[in-house]
Amino acid sequence: MMLYPSLSDLLKQVNSRYLLVNVIARRARELSAASERRGETLDKKPVSYAIDEIAAGEIRASVDS
Repeated sequence: MMLYPSLSDLLKQVNSRYLLVNVIARRARELSAASERRGETLDKKPVSYAIDEIAAGEIRASVDS
């Protein structure tokens, strides 16, 4: 099974797997809380929206060494 977007594509936007997981989780919580406040239901899981935003380049993060 092929996943879209691929992990390698996501790592172009967030350069660490650990950071990627944390960025996705944080953004998903933000999206979930916002939809609850508005009383809306989401068409798909908040994690999917967060991953799509990262893949589209709307969210970037990096670990500087």
